[in-house]
Amino acid sequence: MRTDKSNGHKTETPDVSHIRNVEVTHETSDISVRGVMMFVIALSVSIAIVSGGVWIMFRYFNAEEAKEPQPGPMALKKDERLPPEPRLQAAPGFAATLQDGQRVDLGRKEPQAEYRVLREQWRKELSGELKDESGNPISMPIDQAMKQVVSGAGLPSRAQTAPGKLEDYAVGLPTASSSGRETIKRVQ
Repeated sequence: MRTDKSNGHKTETPDVSHIRNVEVTHETSDISVRGVMMFVIALSVSIAIVSGGVWIMFRYFNAEEAKEPQPGPMALKKDERLPPEPRLQAAPGFAATLQDGQRVDLGRKEPQAEYRVLREQWRKELSGELKDESGNPISMPIDQAMKQVVSGAGLPSRAQTAPGKLEDYAVGLPTASSSGRETIKRVQ
């Protein structure tokens, strides 16, 4: 018998240690140990398979995220996103086109960069360094040109076409069937 002194309540617990049934140790109809073990094994295998699948999936997602995304088919390219010419100095896309067709990018550079490019172009022109596609000089130094004029050889010029061809005086007119896209030449 046990007595709780804090609130004066008495609790009696009977002694049952002497009751024993030697013939009954386990009742097989209550639970199947083999079924429980099979369930635990199946659950463990399922957890391992799902965990492995999730691990593989996350590795794939991380690899995909690390790749550089491809722009959409309708996305504008870098040059297409720029405003039309003329652009502000030192702005992205600002460039100077030289006489030989070369394009020098001056975007995000100091304003004096344009002047330096122009000065270099002038220096090449005055020194006779510029050449056309066939390798002939486009210009010559001023001193050399002055000597050539004084010597009487003159300066090179373009070939003259023979005047008087009737086609030279023709006027281009749109035709009715071309809706104004093509012209024919008529002599007036």
